Amino acid sequence: MCITARAEAPHKQVLTLYAVRRDAELATIGEAVLPQALDAGLNRRLDYYSEFIDLARFPDPEYKAAFGDFLRLRFQSIRFDLVIAMGDAAIAFVDSHRTDLFSATPMVFLANTPVVIRNATGIISERTFNGTLSLIEKLQPEVRSVYVVTGAGPTDKNIERLIRIQARPFESRFTFTYLSGLSTSELERRLAALPRGSAIYYGLMTEDGAGHRFHPLEYIDLIAAAANAPLYSWAQSTLNHGVVGGDLYNQRAATEQIGQLALRVLAGQRAESIPVASTDFYANQVDWRQLQRWGISETRVPAGTIVRFREPTAWGRYSGYITAAAGILVVQTLLIAGLLVQRARRRQAEQELRENQERLRTSYQQTRALSGKLLRAQEDERSRIARELHDDLSQQMALLMMDLESWRGADRDKADRMANEALTLAREMLKTVRDLSHRLHPARLRLIGLVSALQALCAELSQSDIRIAFSHYNVPSMLPPDLMLCLFRVAQEGTHNAIKCGKAREISVRLTGDSNGLTLSIVDDGIGFDVAAAWGKGLGLLSISERVETVGGILDIHSEHRGGTQLKVTVPRSVLDSMAASSNERAQAMRASDSGSTVGHAS
Repeated sequence: MCITARAEAPHKQVLTLYAVRRDAELATIGEAVLPQALDAGLNRRLDYYSEFIDLARFPDPEYKAAFGDFLRLRFQSIRFDLVIAMGDAAIAFVDSHRTDLFSATPMVFLANTPVVIRNATGIISERTFNGTLSLIEKLQPEVRSVYVVTGAGPTDKNIERLIRIQARPFESRFTFTYLSGLSTSELERRLAALPRGSAIYYGLMTEDGAGHRFHPLEYIDLIAAAANAPLYSWAQSTLNHGVVGGDLYNQRAATEQIGQLALRVLAGQRAESIPVASTDFYANQVDWRQLQRWGISETRVPAGTIVRFREPTAWGRYSGYITAAAGILVVQTLLIAGLLVQRARRRQAEQELRENQERLRTSYQQTRALSGKLLRAQEDERSRIARELHDDLSQQMALLMMDLESWRGADRDKADRMANEALTLAREMLKTVRDLSHRLHPARLRLIGLVSALQALCAELSQSDIRIAFSHYNVPSMLPPDLMLCLFRVAQEGTHNAIKCGKAREISVRLTGDSNGLTLSIVDDGIGFDVAAAWGKGLGLLSISERVETVGGILDIHSEHRGGTQLKVTVPRSVLDSMAASSNERAQAMRASDSGSTVGHAS
């Protein structure tokens, strides 16, 4: 068996060289951004080192030599994969020690002046100071004098030199006074007594005229406290130190881009293949608190300027509390409204419950009354059938038996006459039995269909003084048996009621079908009746209603006194389709059962 092991990717060795002291803004931001960005981009495979050049001593050849020896001794066992040079002095030092310290090591740099270096790439961000002068002109049109504050250190003097050059286009607008190389006490005295219409431009102060060294941000706090005029600057780090604002350099953004370039080189891309970029990291920014302090109208702030440290309004300060209180108020209001709605619904439910109980009680009473009426109707029907069987059919059968008895010894002529009488009597008996059977169950309904059965019914009930007209349109040829029986019984009951109770002389029975379903209507010219009062008093309407409800139909009855009656039964299309499907299923089941019985018998 072969076991293959993959070696873990080696760590990358990176050295960052800063052209400032450890406490300078460039170093502070660089050390906060670069190690974190590189470590994350390399999946924690980073060995990071950093060193710092003292610019005040850098011009001294002995310092340069000593700094080179220090790096050589400290990193003699390390072969760097990348050197990051932050600042012009750091770039010059690395380039001058390519052979002895950084042989074949690629470099990524952040420069303030254009440079051309082999095996390197980077970003050139030239110092610009005139943007702040333009902002002073817009924020304070009344300013006539600008006092530029710089120190006595080498970097301070270089900043002053660049400001003098870039301020030349503004010399017709402002009078410039350079407070350079003064002692701190003298500078504070001068800044406290500036004339009206003045503004202060802070360049850089790392060392004053008395030889005292300072951190630039700590020094700006001193002069901001002493000055009697608004203070401006060119570096973003000076905000929150008493500066109104300016066209400010974003050191963090520049450092983040350097980190991205470094990752590209560490990933294997040749440094020389990446073009050197000239990028502007400046943007107009102001401190809202200083605008308020010096009475500078916010309407003068140019569009696109970033306004920082804006103090929140009452809403901004207490919006959370206001929102919470409003939310609580809304919730309480909703709860109260919900309780009121719930109480109203409960009362409505209680009222509906009482009404339902009353309807159930009434329905129960009606059901009991209907049950009694059904029993009485059943007994009446049985009595009627018994009377018909006894008084009609039984008498006729008795007569037939008597004729047959007397037929035995009769002569031929008498026998023929008696036979004819017996035949006539038998026919009447057959008609009586057939009429009775038809009233109990219309067997011909299945044989001839609903339309023909209704035609026959109207023809049977029509009399010399009663005209019953039947019409039909678009009636399906095949209808479920239950539906045919229901509609036939409704027509039978409706026409009988129109004749007997309504005293009608003209009756119209119409059966029509359309896309919505099937409709049976019975219209008469009778005396009419009170529909609401008639419910529950007889079995006719209840029987019709129950039959229609059984098949899923809709019953509609309209009647007026002396205005006739209109009865309409509508069977929706969905009900027709459902009944047809059920009928087909029953037919298939019966055919399957018959087929099984036949096969079993044959075997």
